[in-house]
Amino acid sequence: MSELVVCDQLTLQNDEPCFRIRMQAPRANALEPALLQELHHAFDALEHSGCKKALMTGGRNFSTGGDVGRFFDAAQRGDAATYADAVVPALQKLILGMISLPVVIASAIQGAATGGSAGLVFASDIVTAAPGAFVQPYYGVMGFAPDGGWTALLPELIGTGHAQSWLMTNARHGADRLETMGLVQAVDADPEMRALAELGGIETGSALATKSMIWTEARRATVQAGLDAEAAGFQKLIGRQETLSRMAVFLQETG
Repeated sequence: MSELVVCDQLTLQNDEPCFRIRMQAPRANALEPALLQELHHAFDALEHSGCKKALMTGGRNFSTGGDVGRFFDAAQRGDAATYADAVVPALQKLILGMISLPVVIASAIQGAATGGSAGLVFASDIVTAAPGAFVQPYYGVMGFAPDGGWTALLPELIGTGHAQSWLMTNARHGADRLETMGLVQAVDADPEMRALAELGGIETGSALATKSMIWTEARRATVQAGLDAEAAGFQKLIGRQETLSRMAVFLQETG
């Protein structure tokens, strides 16, 4: 693909092919336009490969979500809405594509999966995590509206109350807590190898039938409406002075 995303094919223990998508972008795989474009190309390649199982990984950190520095720079130029429009819709389209694609998708996470990048985890069919992995929203810290399926997809998975309190308190949930919540299926020191083992043990026909019956056309339409609402909400808040001030404080505190 590129220096930002590398794709290859592996053979699982049951001799099925598995399409691997590995993010290796700067700033801990920050979701900026070039990376998102390459991820779209990667999923296009997956769809055309004929593989029915796939693995997504991100190295030491899965992804730290949107690049706050680039959002801040855009806001200072008065271009926050334009930059957001280059990021958020692309992320939302990826998430909808993942739940719609007739492929069993596993994600193996290490380190951070924060902000909008958590949506790639929520949209996966199987998730494995290293003991030190964590998911945290950060939207309230920045003054952003949630994107990436935090309100469009997550409540379907863990319930409305749990999703709302997680977002509002900006809680950091580690791997064990994520497993308890049902968002992670296995915690392992080598989450990538564990994910491959899990994929190899899954009967493909049954899994894809299950996925299609869970993510029906009606449910996907509801998720699509929610993702569109997230994008609109993000645009509404991104240009505020409060948001600009919060980003400035965050960048100063994190160096």
